[in-house]
Amino acid sequence: MMSPTRARLHELYQGRSRAAVTFQTAWLAFDVLLIAFFVVSPFLERGGAYLAFDYTIALVLALDLAARAWAFSSVVAWLKRPIVWVDLIVLVSLIVPTYAANLGFLRILRAYSLIHGRAFWRVIAQGKWADTQLAETVKAITNLVVFIFMMAALVHTAFAARVPELGSYMDSLYFTVTALTTTGFGDVVLPGFWGRGLSIIIMIGGVSLFFRLIQVAMRSGKVVHSCPTCGLLRHEPDAVHCKACGTLLRIEHDND
Repeated sequence: MMSPTRARLHELYQGRSRAAVTFQTAWLAFDVLLIAFFVVSPFLERGGAYLAFDYTIALVLALDLAARAWAFSSVVAWLKRPIVWVDLIVLVSLIVPTYAANLGFLRILRAYSLIHGRAFWRVIAQGKWADTQLAETVKAITNLVVFIFMMAALVHTAFAARVPELGSYMDSLYFTVTALTTTGFGDVVLPGFWGRGLSIIIMIGGVSLFFRLIQVAMRSGKVVHSCPTCGLLRHEPDAVHCKACGTLLRIEHDND
C-alpha cells in the first residue's frame, strides 16, 4: 500500500490526469532544453559558470531520479529498466565533469532516454502517436542522431590530442559523418589499432542504424490491436485474422 505522498508522485509521473499531463509536459520542456545544452556544451568554455550550471542540472536530475524511484511500485524493478541506467550514467557524467571528462559523450544519451520513455508519448499529441509508425520512425531517427553525436564526442575525447586535424568538436563531428557515410575523404585519419577499430564501429554501426531508419520509414503502417487469443499487439490495417494464431480480429477503423 503506497503512502499518500508516494501515490501522488506515482500519479504525476505515470498518470493521465490533467495535473499529471501538465507535470510531464513541464519535464518534457526541461528535457528538451537539457539536451540542447548537452549538444552545445562541447563548444562552451569550461569556466566557473559552466560548472555551476552543470552541478545545478546534476542536482535536479538526482532529485528527479530519486522521486521516480520512490514513485515506482518496486525500486528493484525500476533499476532493471535500461532507460534508468542511461539516466544514471548521464548523472555521473554531470557530477564529476572535471575528473571524468571522458564520460561527457554519454550525456547525449538523455535524448535516447527521452524519446524511448513512455511519458514523452503520453504528452505528445495526447498519446495518439504512441505505438504508431510515426513513433517508431522518430525513435529510429533519434537512435541515429544519438549515435553520431556520441561517436563524434568519443573521437574528440580520445584522439584530439594526437590528431592535429581534430582541432575542434566540429572537426570530430565532420570525421564521424564522413566515416559513417563511408565517404572517407582521407583528410582526417584516426591512428593506430584503436583508431581503426573505432572507425570500423562508426561505419558498421552508423550504416546499420541508417538502414534501420529506412526500413522503419518505408514499411507499411500497422495498427495496435491486441489479439484476444495470443496477445499479438500489432497487425496490418486490413488484417482479418491474427497472423500468429489465426484468430478472427475485429479491428476498429475510422469511418472517414
